[in-house]
Amino acid sequence: MPALPSCIIEPIWDQFQALIPPVVDTHPLGCHRPRVPNRVIFDKLVESLKWGISYEGVADAGCSATTIRRRRDEWIEADIFPQLEQLCLQAADKIVGLQLEDLTVDGCIVKAPCGGEASGRSPVDRGKQGTKRSVMIEGQGLPIGFVIAGANRPDSPLLEETLDQLARFGFDLPGEITVHLDAGYDSAKTRDLLDTLGCDYIISKKGEPLQAGKRWMVERTNSWHTRGFRKLQICTERRTRVIDAFIRLANAVIIVRQLIQRAWITHRWDTRPTRKP
Repeated sequence: MPALPSCIIEPIWDQFQALIPPVVDTHPLGCHRPRVPNRVIFDKLVESLKWGISYEGVADAGCSATTIRRRRDEWIEADIFPQLEQLCLQAADKIVGLQLEDLTVDGCIVKAPCGGEASGRSPVDRGKQGTKRSVMIEGQGLPIGFVIAGANRPDSPLLEETLDQLARFGFDLPGEITVHLDAGYDSAKTRDLLDTLGCDYIISKKGEPLQAGKRWMVERTNSWHTRGFRKLQICTERRTRVIDAFIRLANAVIIVRQLIQRAWITHRWDTRPTRKP
């Protein structure tokens, strides 16, 4: 059973392989063993992301866990995962338009049983090791930025770094931006920051009944991350740059899936799936 439908993974792979730099053979005799195809490694990374399986679990006789890790690190060094995510966002902006005038930011804590660079004592899991993702979405729920931190970091101090991810869009930002936040950001420091950035804001009040507003979309996006990708639900990676790569790959899948779902009832194309993915 494939980890993801071909209608989703094939366009992502087509773009991913175009970003892979050519390999320079430095062996003096040119007699290396045949290199494992990039597509094999890519599929195994997707399986690990989707099902949360260890590299040893997805390895087989034709591709070892060491090869998967080595190729993954090569792709991280080549900055492929951020480029892939950015290209998916550009496609979404061109096809359906990103609604950057309404932004929502929220934190999501997940287990990190192996510890690592981005782990800390979780306040919601009896002090066990956990990782936090501060996720920013646009008005339709597509993830457009995130920050990785330990689970013991409060949401509010991560807000500025998360909003800084808007720099990826350059000067193509709307004149008026409204930021939607929950009660965890209800502080004078947060309001001063948003005033300095020139953003309007809607912040839930502490001690009052939950005011959902447009915030429900970020909860849905967090659910797409944790329920759709086991690797992001239980973070077993110890290095921040590897966690970053897997989140960006998951974001690419989410964006492409949403584009297909929206186009499914309005467009026809040769590889159109028979039902919504």
